[in-house]
Amino acid sequence: MARQPATITEIDAIYYRWLAAAGSAQATKQAEQQILDELTRLASEPIAGAALIPRIPAIIPQLMRTLQNENMSAAELSRQLAQDVLLVAEVYREANRPRYHSRYNASPSINNMEGAIMLLGQNGMRMLLARVAFRPIVSMQSGGLTIRTAPLIWRQSEKCALAANLVAPAMQANAFDAYLAGLMANVGLVVAFRLIDQMHAPDAFPQSDAFIAQVFAQARILSVRIAELWEFPESVTRAIGHAGVDAHDDADPQARALALGDRLSKLRMLVDTGRFPADHPFVMTGLGKSELLVFDKLADEDEDEEE
Repeated sequence: MARQPATITEIDAIYYRWLAAAGSAQATKQAEQQILDELTRLASEPIAGAALIPRIPAIIPQLMRTLQNENMSAAELSRQLAQDVLLVAEVYREANRPRYHSRYNASPSINNMEGAIMLLGQNGMRMLLARVAFRPIVSMQSGGLTIRTAPLIWRQSEKCALAANLVAPAMQANAFDAYLAGLMANVGLVVAFRLIDQMHAPDAFPQSDAFIAQVFAQARILSVRIAELWEFPESVTRAIGHAGVDAHDDADPQARALALGDRLSKLRMLVDTGRFPADHPFVMTGLGKSELLVFDKLADEDEDEEE
């Protein structure tokens, strides 16, 4: 009998236990329910949930509006970027990545802002700014569990955004909206781990299958509410809300792109960190040629960037 592709529920369960480095001691049902009740409350009061993570820097919406203009001026964008020294550094860093330079004809380092903007292009700049906007979410100080998990969730979110962006055109979805949805989809999960950090007993960890499924479901709702609070496009919030287990072939194209990006990015994280070998049936079953190409593109670039 042929193996069926892993469900997102199965992937989420393994991903959650890996993220949390969950031990063997299982929390009681009562303890799990208390955490879920609080997460549900935050999903119904998104201002309280959003207060647990930093807000997007004020300069970002202004820059995004400039980038929406098809006739944007590199000089005008350069002037706006100059207001934030960290953004300037990030643009230079991105423009000097190996991916933007031919391996046969290596370009000299880019050290002119307008040149960097022209090299990255409108779409590259949009994606860069979106990533920078979300990065403060992982730098907050909190308990040990959050300090461990938030950077990992962020890395998966970047991979999810890239994967959703790459698969979107084939699904007739908007590629940049898919990218934004990928970055935003797991913001609620960061909040969920803050709650687990604060509420779980030190000698027992909440990790039942039912609990994990509910954590991901409620975290997704919270991501939608926070995205609405931050005035993200309706197509982005709708995609996040519908990209769970119900994102079938007849679902919204943005939701389908996000669901596939979520699957590929979580599997990539589990492979890159040694949880599974890359050719394991749990990873490979159900992935076609185009999905495998995207999966390969999600591999960590750190080694390339060191060269």
